[in-house]
Amino acid sequence: MSVLSVFVDESGVYGSYEKHSPYYIVTLVLHDQAISISDSITTFSGKMAELGLSEAVIHSGRLIRREFEYRDMLLLERKRIFNVIYNFSRTVNIKFHTFMVEKKQVADDVDLTFRLTKQLSLFLRKHLEALVEYDRVVVYYDYGQNELTKLLISSFNTALTNVEVRKTKHSDYRLFQAADMFCTLELLSVKAERKQLTKSELAFFKSEKDLYKSYLRAVKVKRF
Repeated sequence: MSVLSVFVDESGVYGSYEKHSPYYIVTLVLHDQAISISDSITTFSGKMAELGLSEAVIHSGRLIRREFEYRDMLLLERKRIFNVIYNFSRTVNIKFHTFMVEKKQVADDVDLTFRLTKQLSLFLRKHLEALVEYDRVVVYYDYGQNELTKLLISSFNTALTNVEVRKTKHSDYRLFQAADMFCTLELLSVKAERKQLTKSELAFFKSEKDLYKSYLRAVKVKRF
């Protein structure tokens, strides 16, 4: 049976514009299960074990901003962890696609839902011929935001008859953590282009130029 896995993560607060959340971003990571990624996962797990973090789940945004579980870590420690998930995501046999809405252009929750639904529907229609070739398309999301959960279920089931949407956790799949990392990088890309990086982000990446050269440029080939 041919199966396509789609891991979904989001960045931002669902709804109209807020200063601390000017963008809403949704990222899909796509993996054809016929292509083994076990070697990449083994390498990833080995690197995490070397850092003494075998069971840890990487949250890229928190890591960069030194929040929650990362608040007592030095910059060098956090960079080592970030590079593990970055190198895994950059080299593993997957693709990603991102949808973004600038919330200054959004009137309310309904408008945001309309804009995201339109983008996702266009994406599914564009790739419909390839998607229907799979026996199953399994969409993984943590149901972290109810509005996005409903949108995913509605959009995928409208476009496809071979789809299943599953509730999951970041700790269940390494590719879920890759989706989180790509989502974070896509947000950083927009902010860097507009000179909107925060002090903590600039401290982590040094400059917009270094962010592009060291991280953003290499992941372009992973876009679907």
